[in-house]
Amino acid sequence: MASEKKSLTHDNNKTDEPHYKGHRQRLRERFLVGGSDALQDYELLELLLFLAIPRRDVKPLAKTLLKSFGSLPELMAATPEELTRIEGVSENTATAIKSIEAIAARMMRQDLEGKPVLNSWSRLMDYCYATMAHEKKEHFRVLFLNKKNELIGDEIQGSGTVDHTPAYPREIMKRSLELGATAIILMHNHPSGDSTPSQADITMTQHIIRAAEPFNITIHDHIIISRNGYTSMKNKGLI
Repeated sequence: MASEKKSLTHDNNKTDEPHYKGHRQRLRERFLVGGSDALQDYELLELLLFLAIPRRDVKPLAKTLLKSFGSLPELMAATPEELTRIEGVSENTATAIKSIEAIAARMMRQDLEGKPVLNSWSRLMDYCYATMAHEKKEHFRVLFLNKKNELIGDEIQGSGTVDHTPAYPREIMKRSLELGATAIILMHNHPSGDSTPSQADITMTQHIIRAAEPFNITIHDHIIISRNGYTSMKNKGLI
């Protein structure tokens, strides 16, 4: 009789297990065996959400997030405030999502540091695209290089609106001298999706080039990045 009661209790415990527990284990196993290519975007997102929300079926939330933001890059570029507007996304969950973006960006930047960036142009563009292409406001970024064209600084010098960001040649030169930079690469993003340089972009670049001349600081390029690609002003003959 006792053994029958014990068996019945064991069966009830199995029934009480959350329905998503087996799904989570299968998803982990597929990832460990096949890597990211074995999973769809929403399934990769589920793996992350498992950690942030351990006691809930997160598959519907993963699909909702992707539908709301359109893609994984757009989702990762969203602000914590935008993320928490989605029902089911707590501050803790938003922090988990943003931490993945930050880790990826730091890995890419560290892979560039201490190396001649002109010889690692594709990796540089991958890094800048990943960190800037899906921003909803314009940001003006400066990459500071030493005599060997190694990356010694990467800074956002200004942030603006959806179609304008200020850039101050004097401040850029001041920071270049503080870091001991002998060359710089200018970058900013166009949230519109069109990376074509505007006349304002061209004029601003000319002002910075003139400001750099007395200090023998070289302006290698001004790259404009959008979600649809990037444009090199040097390749366009504008520098």
